[in-house]
Amino acid sequence: MDTIIQILARELGRSEAHVENVVRLIDEGNTIPFIARYRKELHGAMDDTALRTLADRLQYLRNLDKRREEVKSAIEGQGKLTEELSAAIDAAATLAEVEDLYRPYKQKRRTRATVAREKGLEPLAELLFAQAADGPAPEEAAGAFIDPEKGVETAEDALQGASDIIAERISDDADIRKRLRELVWKKGSLVSAAAAKEPEDTVYRLYYAFRSPLNRVQGHQVLAINRGEREGVLKVSVEMEREAALIPVRRAVLNPGAPAMAFVRAAAEDAYDRLIFPSVEREMRSLLTEQADEGAIKMFGLNLKPLLMQPPVKGFVTMGLDPGYRNGCKVAVVDATGKVLDTAVVYPTFSQRKKEEAIDTLAKLIRRHGVAHIAIGNGTASRETEQMAVELIHRLGGGLSYMIVSEAGASVYSASKLAAEEFPEYDVNLRSAVSIARRLQDPLAELVKIDPKAIGVGQYQHDMPQARLGEALDGVVEDCVNAVGVDVNTASPSLLQRVSGLTAATAKNLVKYREENGAFTTRRQVLKVPKLGPKAFEQCAGFLRVPESASVLDNTGVHPESYAAAEALLAQCGYTLSDVRAGAMGALKEKAEAMGLEALARVCGVGVPTLADIIKELMKPGRDPRDELPRPILRTDVLEMKDLKPGMELTGTVRNVIDFGVFVDIGVHQDGLVHISQLREGRRVQHPSEVCAVGDIVTVWVLEVDEKKKRISLTMKKPKG
Repeated sequence: MDTIIQILARELGRSEAHVENVVRLIDEGNTIPFIARYRKELHGAMDDTALRTLADRLQYLRNLDKRREEVKSAIEGQGKLTEELSAAIDAAATLAEVEDLYRPYKQKRRTRATVAREKGLEPLAELLFAQAADGPAPEEAAGAFIDPEKGVETAEDALQGASDIIAERISDDADIRKRLRELVWKKGSLVSAAAAKEPEDTVYRLYYAFRSPLNRVQGHQVLAINRGEREGVLKVSVEMEREAALIPVRRAVLNPGAPAMAFVRAAAEDAYDRLIFPSVEREMRSLLTEQADEGAIKMFGLNLKPLLMQPPVKGFVTMGLDPGYRNGCKVAVVDATGKVLDTAVVYPTFSQRKKEEAIDTLAKLIRRHGVAHIAIGNGTASRETEQMAVELIHRLGGGLSYMIVSEAGASVYSASKLAAEEFPEYDVNLRSAVSIARRLQDPLAELVKIDPKAIGVGQYQHDMPQARLGEALDGVVEDCVNAVGVDVNTASPSLLQRVSGLTAATAKNLVKYREENGAFTTRRQVLKVPKLGPKAFEQCAGFLRVPESASVLDNTGVHPESYAAAEALLAQCGYTLSDVRAGAMGALKEKAEAMGLEALARVCGVGVPTLADIIKELMKPGRDPRDELPRPILRTDVLEMKDLKPGMELTGTVRNVIDFGVFVDIGVHQDGLVHISQLREGRRVQHPSEVCAVGDIVTVWVLEVDEKKKRISLTMKKPKG
């Protein structure tokens, strides 16, 4: 039997040595970001995603091993564990196969077969199931088991009990179940229909007469069907041609020509109809849901990462507008560091007079604080607020731009304990306006304060297994924070606790230490923080930045354990740390390559991947990887739906990527949909994520506008002519 290391290596297409190293590193308490960034030589430069996949699969295989031992122990306790059965359990590749093998030995609730056994009918069942060529006819054999005292009044009663026992025995056969499971997956269909005779026109209308092969149904279809079923709108089933499914069952249990064959055949069909197929149907539904959930969770992660990694609009005073009708539009002005300078509430939707007052108030705030950008939340009354902002920009003579910012999770944050601690003097609504302004300035630093599940990138997030979704999205947040790095002297506890090796408690301790002792001046000073020991320091140090440090290396992604290597590299290439600080490192890469990276790595005492990372960091100390991405679109004018015409070319920002297409913000209140079929000319697109990600700036053309249904169809295929 293959070991867990061998299985992982085969499944992931990695060497056993690399997999073994990763498993050891995980078991030693190292975090995924640390392993990915600072132990590349040990794992062949796997990225965060590959490492998390390995860690998840490792956990599954270890749980499988544990369950194998539990099952073998339970069967052994009954004195029924044979060498053959033990080998079969060890060879089982999934938890489902292990449970199938355990099924005959599992304590069952009281069944028809249990009752029949209590009536003494098991010997009859054994006799008939054996199907000896010279065996008795069933009616003849049953006569000996009539016993009115036990409730067996007639031969028919005896045969019914024997049939129930045989049916359960066939149902408990692991091999039969495995074959049927595979057959139903290959040949079965998922079918849904409207629950009502005259169904209303709902969002589930596509599924009122739906049929798809099980192995081809799309994840978003499964999730929609499941929700429709829960809401009582749809009836759902798995269908399989009965005769085709019965063939492997009959082959497994029938002995042609035996007097009892017809009886056993009838019992086998009863086993299939009453016991096996309903169970397999539940398994198929569960498998489809599990696959759909995993696909949706993966899509959430794919969408969340670029959203968090959106380039910040740094260094500008920003005004945040949280639109609203009844309670007005909440306003917050923050400085370049995110500190709140001013707040207000205006009512632009009440009347023309109130709108003029709002424009006047905002103009005064803009002049007073030197506002450069306006961030507008995309919720209720966003459209009217955007129009007011455009009018405001025109009246001020330009020099100002705005951007629609996703409000997802802003209300969750503003009502949170964290927001109350951060802004005790402001009410919930004003906190939301601050959050919207800061999202434009630094999306990552602001969004880490919100539960990733509340950010709303994907579909059906409330239908997902919440623990699994939370775990996956937390991993994405952690990877993003560590990819960017964190300024140890300005970061909030919310941001710090996402750093590799730090917890909520150590993040708070770090901030408290900073407040009591002043700014950190070296990375090693972090070791003085209470409860932050050497292991935590090893994990977090490379991701913390100390711009105030006398050593420029403390403001790079070079880990303290590699400082000696970095200095050796500089010496070999004729540079100093002063050159690094001055940014005079333009030729470092060329010099290193000319000397030979392998030879240079040996001199410096590190591997080639680590050396390459050190070179990259020394060339751009304190760099923010997000700065290399396309800038977000800042607008000065507004488009309305009625302005859109088929064929019109527009530039927009991808807001969401889903299974059947992408939603693009084109400066109209309603996002437009680029269907998967319209994403690329020529080669078929398997999934929209192949073509674009959340935050991408894309060129689109209008296909169709339906003002009534508020739908905009777009294409990324350039029109011909």
